[in-house]
Amino acid sequence: MLTEEIEIRTGSVEVVYDLTAECERFLTDAGGRDGLLHVWVPHATAGLAVLEAGAGSEDDLLAALRELLPKDDRWRHRHGSPGHGRDHVLPALLPPYATVPVLGGRMALGTWQSVCLVDTNVDNPVRKVRLSLLVG
Repeated sequence: MLTEEIEIRTGSVEVVYDLTAECERFLTDAGGRDGLLHVWVPHATAGLAVLEAGAGSEDDLLAALRELLPKDDRWRHRHGSPGHGRDHVLPALLPPYATVPVLGGRMALGTWQSVCLVDTNVDNPVRKVRLSLLVG
């Protein structure tokens, strides 16, 4: 298994960050092998999604999450900024992992699919992402 941890600066706003370029660079460095790319976010308040990036889907996803997980005082988990408890529920809906088939060193994604980090936690501006290639 080949693995690498990268650091992503998400800043102090909710974000859907496209990781596809970082994943492609990792796979290129791995030498064009077949296998499975496993992407892991070791955080209790972030998740991963495979979706179309760059055409408004990121904003749509964040809007849907704001409706589904309002940033208000209903949450029992109350440390951090107001409504932060919702950030701890996010990984139950958008898991902190994704696995993508790799063929000839390239992710076998659909035409419009991207691997994205979803971070609604404005209290944590830096995220770690672990990329692992399980060679097949």
